[in-house]
Amino acid sequence: MGNSEASIKIGKRTFITAIIILAALMLTAGIMTKVIPAGSYDRVITDGREIIQQGTYHLTEAEDYPAWRWLTAPFEVFGSEDGPTIIVIILFIFAIASAISLLEKSGVMAAVLSKIVKRFIKKKYMLMAIIVFFFMLLGAVLGTFEENIALVPIIIALAYSLKWDSMVGLGMSILASCFGFTSAITNPFSIAITQKISDLPLYSGTGFRIIIFIAYYALLMTFLLHYAKKIEKNPEKSLVYGEDQSLREKYSSDSSLEEAIGSKSEEESRNLDQAMTAFNIFIVLVFVLIVVASFIPGLADVQLPLIGIIFFIGSLFSARKAGLKGKHASKVLKDSVIGIAPGIILILMAMSVKFIIASGGIMDTILYHAANAISGTSPYIAILLIYLLILVLELFVGSSSAKAFLIMPLIAPLSDLVGITRQTSVLAFSFGDGFSNVLYPTNPVLLICLGLTIVAYPKWFKWTYKLQIAAFIMACIFLFIGVMIKYGPF
Repeated sequence: MGNSEASIKIGKRTFITAIIILAALMLTAGIMTKVIPAGSYDRVITDGREIIQQGTYHLTEAEDYPAWRWLTAPFEVFGSEDGPTIIVIILFIFAIASAISLLEKSGVMAAVLSKIVKRFIKKKYMLMAIIVFFFMLLGAVLGTFEENIALVPIIIALAYSLKWDSMVGLGMSILASCFGFTSAITNPFSIAITQKISDLPLYSGTGFRIIIFIAYYALLMTFLLHYAKKIEKNPEKSLVYGEDQSLREKYSSDSSLEEAIGSKSEEESRNLDQAMTAFNIFIVLVFVLIVVASFIPGLADVQLPLIGIIFFIGSLFSARKAGLKGKHASKVLKDSVIGIAPGIILILMAMSVKFIIASGGIMDTILYHAANAISGTSPYIAILLIYLLILVLELFVGSSSAKAFLIMPLIAPLSDLVGITRQTSVLAFSFGDGFSNVLYPTNPVLLICLGLTIVAYPKWFKWTYKLQIAAFIMACIFLFIGVMIKYGPF
């Protein structure tokens, strides 16, 4: 435990690449505010939410939004409606990074992984299938996505222990969460809210969505199994072979993990066992909170910071029990905060893309012209255009519920006009809102998860783009089936 270098830190190459991509997106958003006329829909407050009134679009006076404010947008977002959310995300990142560093430096992480590897070393593909199903189910049923960030570093370390790489770890965790969130069964954000706005019976059409969930589970498992087996046969086939080679050696199931456990005295081993037990209890508390929060609206609003607090306290308690105390623990905490701090700049830049569009007053104009393009087309073309519209909006508005209140009041009645069931439009919303969460660099969750690894965004894009194409094609097929069978009840 002598090395207190930060376990989780943003790599220089990863940081610079992300900065360039986000700066280009901010510039694009700024230019859009100069070439697209400002406009607005009238809105009404319903159940505490602003909802667009169809047929009320009108041009407005162009916003006085100078180009120099594009540069200050990452700071101005703190004063926007997303400000509180951004602060929570930043604190959550610091809590998770600190917690994982404590677990690693105290030996608790190695001990937990050693036990898992010993149990599943000959059934690791079964373990992969279970983990992927677990994360997908959480997303599909409870709508969890960013809440699972806390577990991502653990799953990545487990992937290393099983002789895979960080890509497989990300695939089993955050990629699975995203696929589950998208192939939603009872997701309260992408299904319940959109069905309510569309005046559909709550959670109607579940049978078809279960079939969709199974299909996407099979797609993701096929993708992960093919890649995992390929790099097992030839580790150099890994897209991050050079970057994470030292980490793979660190978590090797037949070397470092055994050394971390076997080199301890009887008292140290006993303390380590107690530390693992304590940590497992806190992990169970996190899962209990995730489940309970889905049924209690007030608790759901604060579940992300609560998860961060529970995870940090559990890690601190376990690390102290394992023998990490005093100045060494303080040094680990300080280094972890310094290591992850550059990620905050990336989060602010990502959030500022939406801020620039909103400040320029052009969001409603984009919606108005998109709705006009959709009306008058055939049902099959219309549902594809609705899907594409939501995919575009996802680049600027990451929040599922915010996007639902922004667009579904327009899409629901528009669906009636073009001969699409509202249920099919809800399905299009779920597809458009979901898969791109782990594709667009403007999504804070993706930036956080990549920041917790050595994976740069270009490598991530190269690894996932074929999967994204397959997911897009499958989504189109299911949407066309929805149109064909008049997926309802209406």
